[in-house]
Amino acid sequence: MLNISHNSVNKYVDLNQFKSTQKIFNKPYYKQFNKFLLAMAIIAFIVLFLPWTQNITGQGQVTTLKPNQRPQTIQSQIPGRIEEWYVNEGDFVKQGDTIMRISEIKSEYFDDKLVERTSDQIVAKSSSVGAYQGKVDALNRQVAALLNEQKLKYQQTQNKLMQAHLKVKSDSIDLEAAKTNIEIADRQFNRTQTLQDEGLKAVKDVEEKRLKLQETQAKLISQENKYLASKNEVINAQIELSRINAEYVDKISKSQSDMYTAQSSGFDAEAQVTKLENEYTNYVKRNSLLYVTAPQSGYINKALTGGIGITFKEGEALVGIMPQQYDLAVETYVRPIDLPLLHIGEKVRVQFDGWPAIVFSGWPNASYGTYGAKIVAIENFISDNGKYRVLLAPDETDYKWPEAIRVGSGAYTIALLEDVPIWFELWRQINSFPPNYYQPQGNSETASKKDN
Repeated sequence: MLNISHNSVNKYVDLNQFKSTQKIFNKPYYKQFNKFLLAMAIIAFIVLFLPWTQNITGQGQVTTLKPNQRPQTIQSQIPGRIEEWYVNEGDFVKQGDTIMRISEIKSEYFDDKLVERTSDQIVAKSSSVGAYQGKVDALNRQVAALLNEQKLKYQQTQNKLMQAHLKVKSDSIDLEAAKTNIEIADRQFNRTQTLQDEGLKAVKDVEEKRLKLQETQAKLISQENKYLASKNEVINAQIELSRINAEYVDKISKSQSDMYTAQSSGFDAEAQVTKLENEYTNYVKRNSLLYVTAPQSGYINKALTGGIGITFKEGEALVGIMPQQYDLAVETYVRPIDLPLLHIGEKVRVQFDGWPAIVFSGWPNASYGTYGAKIVAIENFISDNGKYRVLLAPDETDYKWPEAIRVGSGAYTIALLEDVPIWFELWRQINSFPPNYYQPQGNSETASKKDN
């Protein structure tokens, strides 16, 4: 019956005489099946010309629209040891509420009176700055006094020098007078000597003239000594001027050197005061960090570091917190080939995990359980998963998103593009072509206005 053998049975046996063959072979089963296939082919052909909305699908998750509304962890700026907890997981805290108390683990901060002792050091160093300033003022007065004394001494020595010059002039005049007197005495002696030789003068007169000549010579020698002494006084006065200059320059330089040393010490003390004030402020701020507080109002999600007596490093996550107020959004990822087709402000359909939906990606009007969204941001750099991140916000003109959605739940997104026939979409999918590239209508109008 299967016609497997080349020896056909029907050539030797009439099969129509059997009742089973009469019931089976005469039934027109294949005609109904052919009609079914023809009807399905006609329907499929008609369906090929139905409109299909091109779309870009992506997987993402629910997040928040603003960065400050996203779940975050609370860290400590300093390393420490957990001493006491003030909250439990799930508690609501307001901004500034204390979450835990910690203690220091570094030996340089163990002193409970560190702030007070640092304040005392600041007071002491500030007094030292005042003392150095007083020393500088005293040295300034000393320098002023030395300058005044130098001026007076210099004037006094200049007066002595003038007196010495005048005395030199006076002695020089006296010396010339003495020279004149000795010439006169010498002529008188010679004349008397001549007259005595001629017998006109007595020996007594000659002796008197000789005596007078000798006295005049003695006066001349004495006057010469006075004149030389006066010159020496001029030289001494000049030397005294030089000595006074050198002496007071040395004294003033020493006082100024002491003054500069005091100023330098004062500046160093001021720098130490500033450093101590900085340390004081840091210690006060560090003490305030021994209480970990909530940066904003929200709910405590999870204690990432639990227990009492556990130590941690600075910047280590301690507690997770979810802000109280937040605006929901969806972050989805698209392939690089689809990125040029997305533009800010375009409509997107979103399906949330846990919410029943019937989705026809090509017929969005027939979909059920999806919610409207719009693109608000497109990432300019590719993510670690090899795709580009797109941020979606709720569409105010569509149905409101479910209130029970939580941040972190999954989402399936459909970005709607052009309407094309189904046959075109099948042909595109078979050839792995991207969806039709187009520009939004608003961008086209803007471009045409710029051209005009």
